[in-house]
Amino acid sequence: MTQAKNVLGKPLEVCCTSPMTGFYRDGLCSTGAGDVGVHVVCAQVTEEFLAFTKSRGNDLSTPVPAFDFPGLKPGDRWCLCASRWKEALDAGVAPPVVLSATHAAAVEYVSLNELKQHAL
Repeated sequence: MTQAKNVLGKPLEVCCTSPMTGFYRDGLCSTGAGDVGVHVVCAQVTEEFLAFTKSRGNDLSTPVPAFDFPGLKPGDRWCLCASRWKEALDAGVAPPVVLSATHAAAVEYVSLNELKQHAL
């Protein structure tokens, strides 16, 4: 199996393990056939983004104990769906990204230049 690459062409780094993120809940923003949402953008969520995504039907701030989900607070890092990050970008509320932990597949949804403009 080939090691996943980030948008900079280097090995994909861990986004966050507390809370545990990633489609596979391994801390990495890696993707695969089952990841319909393409959770590949490692972002540091902001209050504005959390309110935005909640208004779009994806509440990331409320804990869901049944899924061992603590709920996110501003400053937490999380693997976001590439299309949601792009939607937030278009709305002016895109959270900053960690390029080294953002999967290369993100550039199928948003340009590397846009990601770099929002890099931590």
